[in-house]
Amino acid sequence: MNILAVDIGGTHVKFMASGQQERRLFASGPKLTAAAMVDQIRKLAEDIPFDGVSMGYPGPVSDNRLLAEPANLAPGWVGFDFEAAFQKPVKIINDAAMQALGSYQGGKLLFLGLGTGLGTTLIINEVVAPMELAHLPYRKATFEDYVGLRGLRKHGKRKWRSFVVDVVQRLSAALGPDDVVLGGGNVKKLKELPKGCRVGDNANAFVGGFRLWK
Repeated sequence: MNILAVDIGGTHVKFMASGQQERRLFASGPKLTAAAMVDQIRKLAEDIPFDGVSMGYPGPVSDNRLLAEPANLAPGWVGFDFEAAFQKPVKIINDAAMQALGSYQGGKLLFLGLGTGLGTTLIINEVVAPMELAHLPYRKATFEDYVGLRGLRKHGKRKWRSFVVDVVQRLSAALGPDDVVLGGGNVKKLKELPKGCRVGDNANAFVGGFRLWK
């Protein structure tokens, strides 16, 4: 079964089919609707055979349903019929959860995605628990406001790095993980990793998308 894994971000939408070696992408942003995304994927993937779709969505998901509109994209995602639009079966999971699933090596994993926002997922003995820790209070705002893209731009790299270390330490102390993976596009802006962490590869989002069907 060939799966098309789609990683929806606030800056880009990236996708890859199982058996393929190269990802494809296009710009997203605050004007991107669900229908426009599907249309763009269908155009760019018309030469790729696939039987099902995995979607990593930047927001809360439960039982294959979107629970809230994305913070960094256009409205109209909740209630959209992706299976009808793709004309294929579709499995949807939170985007951080999809990358976490692709990074998982066993035990209790805490995944933190440093991207446009802050993606958070806990996996315990192969059970995936997407979380919305990004919006918990931190300092004068939330975790996401300090370690997401807004925090990086507002405070600069040096302070942002210190916030990342502090947030990792706080969440690790609270959740007690065996393994901490830092993923997302901004992880490369860290000079060194917080103690006990390893770097996740963005390509693991596609691995997670393929694993959803196994």
